[in-house]
Amino acid sequence: MTRVLLLGGTTEASQMAHDLSEAGADAIFSYAGRTASPARQPLPVRVGGFGGVEGLAAYLREAAISHVIDATHPFAARMSRNAVEACAAVGIPLLAFERAPWVAAEGDDWCAVADIADAVAALPDEPARIFLAIGRQSIDAFAARPQHHYLLRLVDPPGAVLPLPRATVVVARGPFTLAGDLALMQAHGITHVVAKNAGGVGARAKLDAARALGMPVILIDRPVMSPRPVARTVGEVLAWLGHPARLGV
Repeated sequence: MTRVLLLGGTTEASQMAHDLSEAGADAIFSYAGRTASPARQPLPVRVGGFGGVEGLAAYLREAAISHVIDATHPFAARMSRNAVEACAAVGIPLLAFERAPWVAAEGDDWCAVADIADAVAALPDEPARIFLAIGRQSIDAFAARPQHHYLLRLVDPPGAVLPLPRATVVVARGPFTLAGDLALMQAHGITHVVAKNAGGVGARAKLDAARALGMPVILIDRPVMSPRPVARTVGEVLAWLGHPARLGV
């Protein structure tokens, strides 16, 4: 009997939840719980961490999970690595539903860096206005460059004093549009963009806006993941589960 654990946290994961529901799959949607008001899902939802590899392995056994789909954010490296190890320990298959990374096109001015620390080091020395489009979890490192003004776009209000002495917060949930991001960046006088190479379409608009404005982008590479099978489409995932894929997916 097939019972799926869908590790979510992305727009693609929510789309996957709807497709699993429509396909009649027995599935559970798992959130990390960092977002105060997550999108409603058509599947039973579990919120919170598992307690590392051992905790996840115990949950897989207790819940009689037969398949795991990892549709977490491409930068949720710890969760993804834990999933690989836990599935191996329990002896059940895992498939990553992963966005293709963004690739520079003509007119893009991108500087690829390995991690957050390198992104901080890549900022200019002279004061600038930075669109820091990396979420809430990693902004503390940028306190080392306090001369800049930072624009933060967050899903939830920060809820605590930010570590950045000069910062503006915009609370918004994607997907975002080119027109919207052009207007946002021009209204705040942005000179540089810092982003994670998350891939997908919902958050790409800031990169297209930067190209249109001739603006440099510091793009953080994805962390190295443990080897695992990867699917790029819903149809591939449903075929892996043994469900017939819907036309057009």
